[in-house]
Amino acid sequence: MTILPGRRSRPPILATETPKGPWGQGDDANGGGPRNPWSLPPGARKPGVKPIALDEFLKKARGGGGGDNGGGLGGLPGSSNPRALWLIGAGIILLVWILYTSIHPIAPQERGVVTYLGRYSGTLDPGIAMTMPAPIARVVKVDVQNIRIENFPESGTENLMLTRDQNIIDLAYAVRWKISNPQNYVFQIDRPRDTVRATAESAMREVVANVSLDSALGPGRALIENQVQERMQKVLDDYKSGIVVVGVGIKQADPPARVNDAFKDVTAAQQDAQGLRNQAQSYAKQVVARAEGEASQFDKVYEQYRLAPEVTRRRMYYETMEAVLAKSDKTIVEPNGVVPYLPMGNARRLPDATQPPQVQATEPTVSAAGGGQ
Repeated sequence: MTILPGRRSRPPILATETPKGPWGQGDDANGGGPRNPWSLPPGARKPGVKPIALDEFLKKARGGGGGDNGGGLGGLPGSSNPRALWLIGAGIILLVWILYTSIHPIAPQERGVVTYLGRYSGTLDPGIAMTMPAPIARVVKVDVQNIRIENFPESGTENLMLTRDQNIIDLAYAVRWKISNPQNYVFQIDRPRDTVRATAESAMREVVANVSLDSALGPGRALIENQVQERMQKVLDDYKSGIVVVGVGIKQADPPARVNDAFKDVTAAQQDAQGLRNQAQSYAKQVVARAEGEASQFDKVYEQYRLAPEVTRRRMYYETMEAVLAKSDKTIVEPNGVVPYLPMGNARRLPDATQPPQVQATEPTVSAAGGGQ
């Protein structure tokens, strides 16, 4: 082998080295020199393959990524300290619980009854109030402006009651009530609605048992409503229930359905009797008024008769004869004026004052001058 001057041959040990590429030393995976620009960097993915979020999360959870503190989620301690994660989660839950049970918004129509360890502490007015968190403090919100209505009966069936005169009546009514004292309403009675219904039922049966059937069916309804309201309020006040009865209204008061037709007939007969009674009373009043008028007129005539008896007697005689003879068909003549022939058939009859005047048709008369034509 010919050796050129100025150049040395490669040592035999270097003859086994990997051939260099066009960009310098070998392009192995260990990065022994400049790498091929078309090759992937260490840890990179092939083009077109997207990373999966679950893979990234597991990688970070295992401590494969993140930060200078040894990995973890968003700067939180990694899997090497799970107790810290539990403490942080428990702290967040505790903070939310404290805020949720300590801040109480009270609406304008509400009141808040506060208890500390089960004992009454006070009543919160409308607005935003703060208390100790539960279970140390507890707030019960009560609507004091809502008017609740209880209907009797609820199912629409018959609600039969016994009256004083041993008759049965089907009664339907409603009771309106609201809360007046939130503290007593929460602590004094267990089931307020059931208490109100039981009190109303008892008071209504007691009042109806002291009235007659006719009074319950008609004019006595207002009295029954007032008495039931008073009795209910007295019982509820004795219980210290914190409830006020706004009103009681009777919606229906009828006989039982089996005898309702007979009661309707009786009611119709009573109404007819009342109508006839009213007509009789009206006629009696007219007769009395006419008699009183005639008596007053007679008193006036008597006063005139006392002043001039002879003149008044004669005037009364003439007026009486005029009234009597005006209705007769007789013709009276003086004796000295009688003639041999008197055409009585052509005498004009006086009209009856009690009959309406009659109009008779007249025939046209023909004059004597025109009769010869």
